[in-house]
Amino acid sequence: MEPKTGLVLEGGAMRGLFSHGVLDVFLENGIRADAVAAVSAGATFGCNYLTNQPRRAIRYCINYRHDPRFCSVASLMLTGDMYGAEFCYHTLPEILDPIDNDTFLQCGVPFYVVTTNLRTGKAVYHQCHDLLDRRELEWVRASASMPLASKIVKVDGYELLDGGVADSIPLKFMEYKGYTRNIVILTQPAGYEKQPNSLLPLMRKVYAKYPRFLRTIARRHEQYNAQTAYVAQQEAAGNVFVIRPPKKLPVSHISHDADTLREVYAIGRAEGLARMDALKTFLTGQM
Repeated sequence: MEPKTGLVLEGGAMRGLFSHGVLDVFLENGIRADAVAAVSAGATFGCNYLTNQPRRAIRYCINYRHDPRFCSVASLMLTGDMYGAEFCYHTLPEILDPIDNDTFLQCGVPFYVVTTNLRTGKAVYHQCHDLLDRRELEWVRASASMPLASKIVKVDGYELLDGGVADSIPLKFMEYKGYTRNIVILTQPAGYEKQPNSLLPLMRKVYAKYPRFLRTIARRHEQYNAQTAYVAQQEAAGNVFVIRPPKKLPVSHISHDADTLREVYAIGRAEGLARMDALKTFLTGQM
């Protein structure tokens, strides 16, 4: 039986434009996964891979970078969301730069977004079936809702925030779902080690009613470093193909500089092109 190919997309806010660049190269070379599991910016940018819309994310990030409804301190102060919920998840995909939902519906590829349940501190994996359904988009928004920079997202009886808190790199989830040949796109370079969150004291005050969520945040760096070690282990064993930045990406979580955004996207494209022959070999089982 032909092994099923999974695609795992790490988040990282604007670092996600690196993954966007890689995925556009995938589209150009006919690289298709059988399922996608995405976290945070991996979900918001990665859905363009399933809608076959290359350059869409880099286009709207540049076109609307100065619009306070897109991403701004003003939006955070007025709405509770640094990335405006109504603008980013409705106005933009429905009107200003429409997402090709018909292509998504026709592709038949399962698209799982990862969120963190505040009540349990555990990851919740939701399969999105429609990218223009308001309830489904709440799950995508929850996956990318960074603590302190976003309101808690309430959907389907859950209280949710950024999936990266509980599961930054959902490789084991994809393996559990039966995808034994996985491609993992990371947004940090080899050797990166996450440190304890310096904002934890503030988070303890803001999220005091969610002790399990706080425990998960306090251990996040340990879990993340264990996950990257596991990815490297599976990569060495030939079970996983990993694409990661060659060095630390020159972008912060929030950036409004067009040249910087283009540079991060271009680094992703360059890395995708450089690794394409090796990826095709991996997918044909010749490693």
